[in-house]
Amino acid sequence: QVQLLESGGGLVQAGDSLRLSCASSARTLSSYVVGWFRQAPGKEREFVAAIRWSSRNTYYSDSVKGRFTISRDNSKNTVYLQMNVLTPEDTAVYYCASGNRLILSTIRTSSAYDYWGQGTQVTVSS
Repeated sequence: QVQLLESGGGLVQAGDSLRLSCASSARTLSSYVVGWFRQAPGKEREFVAAIRWSSRNTYYSDSVKGRFTISRDNSKNTVYLQMNVLTPEDTAVYYCASGNRLILSTIRTSSAYDYWGQGTQVTVSS
C-alpha cells in the first residue's frame, strides 16, 4: 500500500514562511497527480495546490496563488509546498494526496485522489 507522510508544519507568525514535505513510500508513477488539501476547524476540506508528476504542470487555489509554490523532487520521491507570507487564514491541517490519471476537471476534487497522508498542523498567529 502506498503511504504518504507529511512534515514541516508548525507554529509561525503572520508574514513568515514554511515548507511542507510529502514523502511517498513508493516511487510515484508518471501518470500520477499529487495534491495538497487543507482543513480548518469547522470548515470543509479545501483544495490548495497540485502538480502533475510527469509534466510538472501546477494548479493553485485563488487564495494561495502567488504565495504558495508546489514542486517535486523525483530523486527523493517527495512533493513540497513552499508557503510564503502566511496569514491566520492559512491555519489548518494540511494533507497531501495522490491520484492516478486525473483529468483537469477533477484535479481540485478531493474524491478523485486515492492515497492520503495523516496531515500536518500549520498554525499562524497574528
